Amino acid sequence: MPSTNSLSPENRATLLEVARASIQHGLRHRQPLDVNPGNYSEPLRVLRATFVTLEKSGQLRGCIGALAAYQPLVQDAAVHAYAAAFEDPRFPEVRMEEFPALDVHISVLSPPEPLHFASEDELLAQLRPGEDGLILHFRHHRGTFLPSVWKHLTDPYVFLAQLKQKAGLPLDFWSPELRVERYTTEYFGDSDVVGSSG
Repeated sequence: MPSTNSLSPENRATLLEVARASIQHGLRHRQPLDVNPGNYSEPLRVLRATFVTLEKSGQLRGCIGALAAYQPLVQDAAVHAYAAAFEDPRFPEVRMEEFPALDVHISVLSPPEPLHFASEDELLAQLRPGEDGLILHFRHHRGTFLPSVWKHLTDPYVFLAQLKQKAGLPLDFWSPELRVERYTTEYFGDSDVVGSSG
């Protein structure tokens, strides 16, 4: 059943344009593009959370986002596109000459829902490969994988183990205090919009 939150091709294209414009603005002015949500269609003014992922020649070049919605969707995309280009601590800042080669992808998140389980096997049985993003919590440890990570980690056991490691926990860690939430995303990028017939 299609999600009531799905964006039209036009709105997807607009979000990608805003994301790219925010990176360009950052290259010149060292700050994100200042977006007025009132200038955009209603679906882009709704409070939604996004992650913006940058790739260059098929390799990750930056990824920043938020798990909770706190600002209009079009603003969220602008802020996180800038952050992915200039504030991801894993990468140097994007340079002007790199900009034309960047592929921009946006993930629009659904609200997270808690999973209920008494063992790791019960948790693994609930996972939907290719569909679920996960947020893992244990005391001060937290980590998330977007659904797109399933492309690289196709086995649920490996997906969960690598997420534990990302959160700073051992691969085989288990505790009754472990909490996991799942969410889905609407994921699209330049190649989905540019030159597509819709």
